[in-house]
Amino acid sequence: MMEFLRNTWYVAMWSQDLKAGELVGRTYLNEPVVMFRDPDGRVNAMEDVCPHRLAPLSMGKLVCEGKHIRCAYHGLEFDGSGQCVVNPHASGRIPKNSSVRSYPVVEKHSLIWIWMGDEQPDASKIPDFSLLEGDLPVSKRDWMKMEANYQFIVDNLLDLSHTAFLHEGILGSKETIKADLKMEEVGDKVIVNRVMRNVPPPSFHDILFMRDGKSVDYWSNIHWSPPGCLINDTGITRPGAPKEEGTGIFGTHFLTPETDTSTWYHFAGVRQNPIVWGEPIDSENMKQIAELRRYAFEVQDKGIIEGQQRNVDYRGGKTKFMPLETDLGTIRVWKIMEARIAAERSRAAQSAS
Repeated sequence: MMEFLRNTWYVAMWSQDLKAGELVGRTYLNEPVVMFRDPDGRVNAMEDVCPHRLAPLSMGKLVCEGKHIRCAYHGLEFDGSGQCVVNPHASGRIPKNSSVRSYPVVEKHSLIWIWMGDEQPDASKIPDFSLLEGDLPVSKRDWMKMEANYQFIVDNLLDLSHTAFLHEGILGSKETIKADLKMEEVGDKVIVNRVMRNVPPPSFHDILFMRDGKSVDYWSNIHWSPPGCLINDTGITRPGAPKEEGTGIFGTHFLTPETDTSTWYHFAGVRQNPIVWGEPIDSENMKQIAELRRYAFEVQDKGIIEGQQRNVDYRGGKTKFMPLETDLGTIRVWKIMEARIAAERSRAAQSAS
């Protein structure tokens, strides 16, 4: 698998999952990170390693009214910038090289974004996911961890032809194997559009629509922003009718590498066209949709993707794929990522020379 792109924004977690007064330790891009909110609610992120004996700071506690992390091992305290500010021993002298790395973070679109690189971060480069904060109904802001490289999950989402097989009966069927397929690039986005005309409605979408099982036009358009942020604009409408007369879901997906072989996967669904087909989020139909969606991710996708990772491990980390016509988006994204990582590597070499 390719190395990680570092000078970019990754989703650390949903904002709702970092509570005041708590320390949360996670690993991103193979680096241990601890996060907490200061008394003003601002998120701080720093290396989860005390420089004294390398104990995890996330095992400590917040002190000084929530402004400092106190290491659980010997009581050194660190402020939100990662600087050691209290040494409770002997003279209290703060040793040289006692600070730990801090990471830029931004809260936007109900998410905490983290910058893992060494270059200057630009918050304007955070992808637009403002639909998560608009007036449309949003499902549970959920997450799970997959024991696989994040690129496998990106590939899975970019080639949605698998829904006819892996998610048969939920998101696809034999009638949805064939599709009008088109790829386009808009700015730094890659968009793969799939349209299946006059097909039986997948059960997931039929629950949202007429619930009559009659034929529909089914669209599934995936938008990728580097390195691992995606929106799946998917839904159904009557054959020949415009999308505005149907309904569906904007599925948001955020993939952040934990390690080379594990990924933090955050996701939520945003209801399309709720004026015509809207229901309360806590309705029985919407609960059924949430259960189907999580089953598709957590059981079906997760099992296959983690199986891919095991096979890569079995082959000593070597990957050799046999591309199909449906892989046009996947292949393009790999080329874009390879080019961006190579450019980043070149900038780092120039800076070091």
